[in-house]
Amino acid sequence: MLERYGEVRGTSAGEVLFRQGDAPAGLIVVLAGLIATTDRVRGADREVSLHRRGGVVGLVATVTGERAYVTAAVREAGGVLIVAAETLRRLLTEERALGDVILQLLFRRREWLTEQGAGVRIVGSRYSPDTHRLREFAGRSRVAHFWVELERYADADRYLEELGVASEDTPVVLVGAGEVLRNPSNAEFARALGLRGGDVSRTSPTYDVVIVGAGPAGLAAAVYGASNGLLTAVLDAVAGGGQAGTAALIENYLGFPGGLAGSEFAERALLQAEKFGAHLAIPARAVGLREYGAYYSLGLEDGGTCAARTVVVASGVEYRRLHVPRLADYEGIGVAYTLPDVEEQLTRRGAAVVVGGANSAGQAALSLAARGHQVFLVVRGGELGKEMARYLIDRISKEPLVEVLLHSELREVDGAGNIKTVTVEETKTGTRRTLEADAICILIGAEPNTRWLANTLALDKHGFVVTGSALDTEHDLPNHWATLGRSPYLLETSRPGVFAAGDVRSGSVKRVATAAGEGSMAVRFAQEHLIREAAQPVG
Repeated sequence: MLERYGEVRGTSAGEVLFRQGDAPAGLIVVLAGLIATTDRVRGADREVSLHRRGGVVGLVATVTGERAYVTAAVREAGGVLIVAAETLRRLLTEERALGDVILQLLFRRREWLTEQGAGVRIVGSRYSPDTHRLREFAGRSRVAHFWVELERYADADRYLEELGVASEDTPVVLVGAGEVLRNPSNAEFARALGLRGGDVSRTSPTYDVVIVGAGPAGLAAAVYGASNGLLTAVLDAVAGGGQAGTAALIENYLGFPGGLAGSEFAERALLQAEKFGAHLAIPARAVGLREYGAYYSLGLEDGGTCAARTVVVASGVEYRRLHVPRLADYEGIGVAYTLPDVEEQLTRRGAAVVVGGANSAGQAALSLAARGHQVFLVVRGGELGKEMARYLIDRISKEPLVEVLLHSELREVDGAGNIKTVTVEETKTGTRRTLEADAICILIGAEPNTRWLANTLALDKHGFVVTGSALDTEHDLPNHWATLGRSPYLLETSRPGVFAAGDVRSGSVKRVATAAGEGSMAVRFAQEHLIREAAQPVG
């Protein structure tokens, strides 16, 4: 099947098929000979894997457009079948069964490369907020990466000297081909990696719909908008997938009885949006929204603007933090708000404290236990059934590595350099218990990402966007509605042509499937608005 899409050619010993830091050549199937993949560590090549006849040399980067994490070179002459990157993207949509096998292979290989310490290297101190920022961005963006923690290297000064950087220049990022980024911004990091993104500034066209947020709601809106012929752009401040993209496993999403990893869900949705022609600008943070007649202008953090005829606000929520003394001092060095982050901060067999009583906390506890970690699940309420799905409760009750502490709250953290102990109080009796743990994962809900919409759209008392019939005279509706001769659509905000979908919307159901449904509905209403606008008489 692959031969219909690829090119067969011979190889010679020593030939380099692609280099670390360059764009991958495509999906490579070994027909004869031997191919090795290596990465560069402290000036020396390290062998990562060997591929013989029937082996496949491929990276997710081939599909996403990122740079290669490794170098592929021919050890023994032979032959290969190469499917070019653009052709591979077409194959994934035309050959459903084969395409799914290839995607699964590429996803699993990225996980394996990360476990082997291959990929981008982030060199920095565990006490540096910028080191934490870059690691979080790499993790949320699903980039294979390895953290070189300077505190664990006896010859850290020599290592930095080899790189040609001073300690005050750290953190630095080693991208490949000798390129060193000195404390880059997330946007600079993304550009160096070749991540999705592009200019949506004032020089770009006016989009039919601009979607702010690339979680389930935003990506669903992008897929339906672009597939229906709308000129569509998607902005996200961090990475595609939203909170769902950080989930260990999404088990209650229709059509996936075996569950779906959050990272895989995110990557599949991004590929689907790109397939239909949506313009993805990630990272690109929206910082304001202004109305200009029949158009809207979105202000961007980099100083640019983006013009839109309609807007879908799907900016989601941000993690809620606990008010515990010194807790913030350990963020990035023991305290995390997503499962991938806490996994990266745990020692091999270290214990973890998970704070929360909803599905995300239950999934995180089970995932950590499956990796051999002792887990203390700290729940403020007196039962799990109030917010957690029954299937998770049943599994937790049978998991010996998960201990549930009900009526409990976090009170203290302690440790020199990183967390060593966590003190929890049983609130009904006041009894305190000190737990030995390396990391804390806090999953206690979230607050809406709507600060950038202050004084622009009607928000409820908690900051969520009010839509549809929930809008009333108290929300200071603009005069446009009388001119339009209609009331707001179901997911429309206090401004015509601006819609809200997903967790950011007041009254929404905090579920992946619901968010995706709202995203598709929002685009349908946006189309209806554009049709009515086009039918309005000029003047």
